[in-house]
Amino acid sequence: MTRGSDRGMGRGAGVGRRQVLGAAGGVALAAVLAACGANTGRNGKGSGPALSQWYHQYGEPGAEQAVKRYAAAYDKARVTVQWRPGDYDRQTAAALLTDSGPDVFEVNGPKLEQLKGGQVVDLTAEIEAVKDDFNQAVLNPKIWRDKIWAVPQAIDTQLLYYRKSMLKRAGVEPPRTVDELVDAAKELTARFKGDKVKGLFLGNDGGAAVLGGTPLYAAGLSLITEDGKVGFDDPAAARVIAKIRQLYADESLLLGAPTDWSDPAAFVQGLTAMQWSGLWALPQVKKALGDDFGVLPFPKDGAGRPAVPVGAYGAAVSARGKHRDAAKAYVKWLWVDGTDKQEDFALSYGFHIPARTSLAKKAKQLQEGAAADAVAYATRYGNAEPLLWTTPSSTAYQDALNRIIKGGANPESELKAVVRKVEAELQRAGK
Repeated sequence: MTRGSDRGMGRGAGVGRRQVLGAAGGVALAAVLAACGANTGRNGKGSGPALSQWYHQYGEPGAEQAVKRYAAAYDKARVTVQWRPGDYDRQTAAALLTDSGPDVFEVNGPKLEQLKGGQVVDLTAEIEAVKDDFNQAVLNPKIWRDKIWAVPQAIDTQLLYYRKSMLKRAGVEPPRTVDELVDAAKELTARFKGDKVKGLFLGNDGGAAVLGGTPLYAAGLSLITEDGKVGFDDPAAARVIAKIRQLYADESLLLGAPTDWSDPAAFVQGLTAMQWSGLWALPQVKKALGDDFGVLPFPKDGAGRPAVPVGAYGAAVSARGKHRDAAKAYVKWLWVDGTDKQEDFALSYGFHIPARTSLAKKAKQLQEGAAADAVAYATRYGNAEPLLWTTPSSTAYQDALNRIIKGGANPESELKAVVRKVEAELQRAGK
């Protein structure tokens, strides 16, 4: 679902662990909890306990009505939905420290601090029977100490869109490696120079914000390894990031577009022959261009393989809720057993992939053309930000990318500094 500027790719701000609130903190917390609290859905049909369920504000028409409809259909509890605009992650983090927060809530995580602070409830038993049917890339960040703490709802992903006719006119093949991407963008820019068309659009900052760890995965690396170590302390990391810098230096990138990477306007208006954007943009691209486009994963580099960033908000249960067992039962009913509602949520209000692979394979909207390709790429090549990738680590890496891509800073020295920062974060987190 559309989630503000990040489109749900898991780039929310970090949250501190549970702490005792002073008087000033209590006032601030009260203000946070009061914000938007009146925007509630009607109670469900059930005669059981009253449950409060929170969602952040989605941009797609009909999404709010849908989740309230799901809640109203539940007959084992009276579920009230709160639709909360604003800084949802911060609101939720504050509410989890109190007894007046939600019983069930949508979460961009949970964050490691929330898990270590005992703020959410273990949902392993609720999902156990079908956990292998969930896309493992989006499920893994919700696992800590071999237990599952949230149930993924719907998958957002990013892809490389390319204009078939423009590549054909320029004699360029769809790029399958990062080297081919660099060459293709340069050739397309030169070929369509008279039309003021650029070869590639990675965002108005040259890709520093949106790409994140994707080039690292394409080079066969990772942000954090499975055993909890820095995953890019390797010369291959500097080599692949240097190639992204080369795109900027070659002036092959569209910069200063009217809208940024998450909107396909630059692509459909012919300002660029290729654009990195989200799956949510596919219906708009299809409507504008018909079959004159294709999608690809981020191309592989060296010994790596193609990379597709994926992310999913999940349904979690607050440990401070008054009816934890009832809340767990509701999450199971909706996000584990309710496959019809899961497919509806993913595809009727925007364009996303159901978190269950079996649903993604049978969904009619995802069975043909670029949509089917996107599902295959996300299933085969998907990678998500790991649980141990904290906000300080992300910020340090993001700042380094900015300096390398736009400023021409040395990739080796910049990334070595990030490695040291991430190592310190891993030690602080206690792995």
